[in-house]
Amino acid sequence: MSTLTDHNRLATFVPESSVPGLEPSTFREFFRHHALGVAVVTADAGDGPVAMTVTSLSSISAEPPLFIFSASAFSSSSDTIRSAKSIVVHLLDQDERWLAKLASTSGADRFSVPWHPLPTGEPVYSGIKAWMRGEIVATVDAGASTVIVAQAVESSAPPAEAHVPLVYHNRIWHAISENSRLD
Repeated sequence: MSTLTDHNRLATFVPESSVPGLEPSTFREFFRHHALGVAVVTADAGDGPVAMTVTSLSSISAEPPLFIFSASAFSSSSDTIRSAKSIVVHLLDQDERWLAKLASTSGADRFSVPWHPLPTGEPVYSGIKAWMRGEIVATVDAGASTVIVAQAVESSAPPAEAHVPLVYHNRIWHAISENSRLD
């Protein structure tokens, strides 16, 4: 079992099991059954703003307020996000799918749309209904990704009932709404 020991940066995670893992195609197929919320993470480590779309965002603790997400090593934004001290997570609404597509398109100018820096320097897309700023407290390299742990320090969000979340499932965009409620 690996342990988080360094407050800021961690060593590469190496599984201790000698049992072979699933084939990548089988693993990906399994997770196509899992619906995921969609977020865009932005950062500026001093060389200009970057953005990436993530579906791996999750809260892990309310006290302290910690959340995690993973950044693929194949993303052009990954190195900047890994080296930043802080980031902004934008939770996307159904009508903000355009931003998810923009931030996941290789070679796209991800800041060709309205945005502004917070007083602390992180880029925030203008008009996005829900965002949260976090200070990166730990990272761990895991396979071809880096898991980033951040502590939430500031947020802006409408009432939950005013947000219709964008969801990604089985390679298709969906929206969670009152009509999708089961009980």
